[in-house]
Order: sequence, then C-alpha cells, then structure tokens
Amino acid sequence: MSKRIVTVFGGSGFLGRHVISKLARQGAMVRVAVRRPEFAGFLCPMGDVGQVSLMQANVRDDESVARAVAGASDVVNLTGILAERGRQRFAEVHGRAPGRIARAAANAGVERLVHVSAIGAAPDAVSAYARSKAAGETALRDAFPAATILRPGVMFGPEDDFFNKFGALARISPILPLFFPIRQKLKFRMEGLYMMPEIEAGTTRMQPVFVGDVADALMRIVTGSTQDTAGKTYELGGPNIYSFRELMELVARETQYKRLLVPVPYFAADMMGFFAQFLPEPPFTADQAKMLRADNVVAENALTLSDLGVTASPAELILPTYMHRFRRARTDSTPHAQT
Repeated sequence: MSKRIVTVFGGSGFLGRHVISKLARQGAMVRVAVRRPEFAGFLCPMGDVGQVSLMQANVRDDESVARAVAGASDVVNLTGILAERGRQRFAEVHGRAPGRIARAAANAGVERLVHVSAIGAAPDAVSAYARSKAAGETALRDAFPAATILRPGVMFGPEDDFFNKFGALARISPILPLFFPIRQKLKFRMEGLYMMPEIEAGTTRMQPVFVGDVADALMRIVTGSTQDTAGKTYELGGPNIYSFRELMELVARETQYKRLLVPVPYFAADMMGFFAQFLPEPPFTADQAKMLRADNVVAENALTLSDLGVTASPAELILPTYMHRFRRARTDSTPHAQT
C-alpha cells in the first residue's frame, strides 16, 4: 500500500500507536489528525523521515476535518474518550463526530473508511458511552454506507486502562472488588452452626481482546488483504470469555499479591464513580460503573477476528509481558486471590 495516504483520527491513543506503527511498516504515508499535535510527537519516529506527519484537527469542527481527509485514500477513525471533560462529551465525540468524518470522507472521494466503535453499542444501552457509540455508527453509515465498523471488546496491552488499573490497585489495596446487584436473591450455606450468605458477585462476562489483534484486523481492511469488508460490522473479542471474578483472579495471579475479592454492590460503585469523576484524572466514573452491569462479549453470529484472518491472542499469554511491573521482589512466586 505504498504511496497511499491514510488519515488517522485519534492516532495518539492506546490503539492508535499500534495502528500508526503497522501502517508505517506497510509503507503508507500516514497523516495523524489530532487535537493536540504537540503531545503526539512520539508517533513520528515510527516511520521514515516525513512518513508520519501530524495535523491539527478537531472532530467537532467541519473545516478542520475536511482539511485532514483531503487527498487521503483511506480514513480511519479511532477517536474516543472514556470520561467526559469540558467540551469533550460523549454525544459530540462518539455521536456526532463519526458522521462529520464520514461526510468529509465521502466529499473527498475517500476509498475506504474504517470506524472503531465498541462492543455493546446500542441505543438502549445502560451507559451513555455505549449509547453514544451507537449514535455514531448510525451517523457514519448514513453518510458513508460502505464504511467498515470494528467493535472491539475491552482491549488489553502494555498501555491499557483495564488490567493496568486493577494491577495498580492490587499493589496498594488489600482487596479487589466484585460488583453485584443489591436486589439479588440471597442464598445461604451452612458453616458449622451458622448460616452464611452466598453472594453471586463479579458475574458480568467480558471477552478482552489484545490491542495488537485489533490493529491487525484494521490493517487487513485498510490494505485490502481481506475482501468484501465494505459496509460490514465486526465484533472483536479474545479467545476466552471470563467473568469479572475470573479477571480479578487473573490480576491477582499476575501481580502475585494475596488479595481478598470483596463483593461491592453496584450502588456503592455508582457513588465511587460519581465522586471520582470530578478528579483531574478520574480513575473511575459513574458511567463506567453502569457499564459494569452489562456483559461485554461478542454477539452470537457476529463477524469476528477470524473472518478477517486474525487469530485471537489469549490474555494469559500477553499479560505476563507487562503486568510484572506491579509485582514486588519476592522469593515466593505463588499468587493468591481469596474470597
């Protein structure tokens, strides 16, 4: 795909740096459209001199988006936020911006448009994040019907915002949380002379996907090595489905700390998220607390990584390559998670 110009919106983010690196290795001229180019300079050395260029663009502004896509053969939209701040709102960044990019791409005669959404995007989703993602998909397809949509699950990798967050928590906290609905029907078990409540906590299912696999899937579309992707939607998940409890047990094993897995009702998570979202760098928000209520897995009969010729990498293979940073020096290498 040498000599092709690929405009990438949101290229300085978690997925973006992997995509930019792969595009550069394929010989593409990469135009990275970002709101703050001064913070994206680390992307330029990923290609030869002049191969990766930075352009200031704001997805809330029609003119800057049109300038960014002018002359491009392919456009990739990776723009997304996990928490709302200032003018960066879900409705604007996820809901309206994809339509704005799609209209500009159609007017510029762009050949391929690839948009990264998220598993769980739905108009009736419990979280504003997922609802805004669904609105963005609709706006995108209205303006550019041949666009390809990728819906990754929770992505993991060295810079992820999931395993790193809970790994850091395991390092400083004696507990890891397991969330549950307070109205669930309690069951009891006998322990000696006492009846002890059994709480089903941490049952939400997730299908984490390696960020490198998502980048490979996107490359299969942009390079044209996979045919007939136009107008299709792919849901990208890893090879295994885990309960939230199993993921916390995995964190405990990889960080090698003895940690209690403690049931936390959703309303408590809501309260923690509400107050934490006002911090300068919120570790957790009220909307993210809502997202923990819904399964995050590939839908039955959906097109997947395998349809793009990508073999999904298991979390157990990738996590040891970066989760070791949270371990302390020890002679005992046996990790524990206690309930």
